[in-house]
Order: sequence, then C-alpha cells, then structure tokens
Amino acid sequence: MRDPIRIAIVGAPGYTGAELASILASHPAVELVGLFGSDRRAATDAAAETMADLFPRLAGVVDLPVRAGDAASVLACAPDAVFLATPHEASERLAPALLEAGVVVFDLSAAFRLRDASLYPRHYGFEHGHAALLGEAVYGLPEVAGDDLRTAQLIACPGCYPTSVILPVRPLVDAGIIDRARPVIVDSASGVSGAGRSAAVKSLFCEVSLQPYGVLSHRHQPEMAQETGARILFTPHLVALDRGILSTIHAELACGRTLADARACLERTYADAPFVRLLPAGRWPSIAAVERTNCCDIGLGTDETGTHLVVSSAIDNLTKGAAGQAVQAFNVRFGFEETTALGIARRVAAGAAS
Repeated sequence: MRDPIRIAIVGAPGYTGAELASILASHPAVELVGLFGSDRRAATDAAAETMADLFPRLAGVVDLPVRAGDAASVLACAPDAVFLATPHEASERLAPALLEAGVVVFDLSAAFRLRDASLYPRHYGFEHGHAALLGEAVYGLPEVAGDDLRTAQLIACPGCYPTSVILPVRPLVDAGIIDRARPVIVDSASGVSGAGRSAAVKSLFCEVSLQPYGVLSHRHQPEMAQETGARILFTPHLVALDRGILSTIHAELACGRTLADARACLERTYADAPFVRLLPAGRWPSIAAVERTNCCDIGLGTDETGTHLVVSSAIDNLTKGAAGQAVQAFNVRFGFEETTALGIARRVAAGAAS
C-alpha cells in the first residue's frame, strides 16, 4: 500500500478551510499534518488552540492545533500537498515558495485563476507579482480539466459562482449550440457563507436581505468569460441562506439548434461525471437537493418560440463550489477514485419520472 499523502491546510479557520478539514479527515489515503491560519485571521485565531475550539462539530474528528500560516511553518510539516483557503494576496505570496519546495498546491483563492495578469488590479485590487505562474496553473474544474490535472503542480480551484455557470454553459458554447453573438445572462443567488467568516454588518442575521450586488462589475465575471468562451452579463444576489448557489442562465440558441440538441450535448458531456446530474424535462434544481453534497444539478427548457434557452444550476458553494471540488481535483491529481471521501452521487437519469 502507498504511504498516506501528507496534507496541510492554510486558512483552516475559515468556512472553506473547515469544510476541507472535515472532508480530508475522512479520506482513506490522507494524513492531515498541519492546519494554519491566514494572515488576515492571525490575530483573531491566536487564542484558538485547535479546530474544535473554532468548530465544535470537528471535536474528535480534527483536533490539530491551528498555527501561524507562513511558508516556513507550512513546509516544516513536510507536506506533499497544500490547500490554500486564503485571501487572494496571501495565496499569491505563499504559492511560489511552496511550489519551489516541490509541493503540489491547490489554491482556492482567485490568485491564479485568471490568465491575464492585467485583470488583477481592477478585479482583485492588487498587482500580480508572479505572472509566469498564471500560464502554468491548471484551472481545476475536474469535469473539463481532463488529463492536465494529473501532472499539475499548481491547481487553481474554480470560484463558486463560476462553477455553477461553466458546467452548464461551456459544453453548449463549445458545441456551437449557443449563439455567441448574443450575451449569456446569468442571475445567481448565494448563501451568506460565500462572503467568508469575517464579521460584516451586511452578513448579520438581521441585516441579510435578498438584493443584487456587484452589478456589472463582479470579480467572477472575467473568470466565467475566460472559461466559457461566452460574453457573460452576471448579476449575483445575496439571500438569507447559510450555503448554496442557484444560477439561472438565459441564452439564445444558435440558428437551427433546439432544446433537444442542448440536452443531448449535456448528456454526452457528463455521461461519466459522477457529480453532475442532468434533471429530467420539467424538473428544476434546488439548493436543498445539493446542500452538503459535491453535486451540480442542471435543468433546462425553452420558451414557446423554441429559441430562448433557460438553464438553471444548483451547487453547494462550500462543497462543489470550493472544498469538495478541491478534494475532487486532488483525487484526480493523485490517482484516486474521483468520488473518494466525497460520496458517490446518485445519478439522475434524463428519462426518470419527475
């Protein structure tokens, strides 16, 4: 039997970090060797001795102490792979040193998702100091990354909103089923955990209200455009849920294309994808159906003209949109079954009864 893969998590005290720790603790081929805070949380986490102090549900499951998250401390625990659940600037600083030491890096921030370094000052507020790594990073959406994941040293794990859009839209664009001369309009609703664990008035229980934000300027828009090849008009909404994303997507079918073509394309693309579930005609996704799973549910239909396509997708932002997807990419990278530690998704046949 092979030795366990030694894993460290930086940013463990956040929602995504805790989700990673919980999933990886159940992975049969993993040894968690280090949990670290991010720069932003260093002061607030200093008094917390273990993950169970921060997340009581992890008591007896993940009892490692949480330590300062500098590169030297992380490398001192001799990891084979490191998950960075850190702010974008922290990932941009940490990843080069980890890569130089031969560690495989799974970055859950956006620090290496965009291939064009000039987009970072506008969308993320910092100048990217490692532009060469943007060309080396593999965009870690397992359903579309293919064999590139198997040899990657730097995996840029996708954003949660982009995951909900790329999975249904990219195959339709690649197959010429969507009219690329027209914009793809995306309206998405996300639970509050997508904003992270830092205290903010807008995230307080009594303050959360259904409302759009980042209208026509959200930082995930260029990631969606890059990975779908479509012009995306994206409007996110905050809703009073703890977790989950529901995206409703509008596009015009290309001339001569039909709903049947769109459905057949998605069926072909995801026939062997354990976590993508194409729902039967007339059924639409819900957040409740995917909560705490690594699944993406997709439903689709057209208007009475048969030319306007509506596609809806649902994911859990902390699993398929973050930690679960990163572990899925880890499984591919290290040669494990894709579903290891993530559960085997129940396939929803296209012809099943609603």
